[in-house]
Amino acid sequence: MTAKTPNPIDIYVGSRVRMRRLMLGMSQERLADKIGVTFQQVQKYEKGTNRIGASRLQTIAGVLAIPVSYFFQQDNSQPLTTDGIGHLNGLDDLSEFLTSKEGLGLNKAFMKIGDASVRKSILTLVTSLGDASEEAVSNVVVNKDKGVALHH
Repeated sequence: MTAKTPNPIDIYVGSRVRMRRLMLGMSQERLADKIGVTFQQVQKYEKGTNRIGASRLQTIAGVLAIPVSYFFQQDNSQPLTTDGIGHLNGLDDLSEFLTSKEGLGLNKAFMKIGDASVRKSILTLVTSLGDASEEAVSNVVVNKDKGVALHH
């Protein structure tokens, strides 16, 4: 018998719980205490291995001082769908980055920017830098006999 694979939406909602908890500097133990479960249960919620019931999600939203809709938003205008999430290879990497010191710092700083056009410009800049990095990496050729060379 194989272990049940978590639903992609449960994983996504759990990652949003974790991200918000970490942004507030709250431990799993503290969140667990406030919602009346064990910290192990919070871990399972955050990994998506256990589903969060509607009333529990409402309680978590209250403790984390956000609307329930926060857990289902891909951005400010799109409701969460399973399109692209079920087989999103980078979800673990994204979740890991968003909960890292760098990811949290970047997100906190970005959220402080009130001007939407400035946020859009920053996103364009970061996207360009990412694309340039990918292009530079794809131009590197590794030859075990000759070492590393740039491919033109």
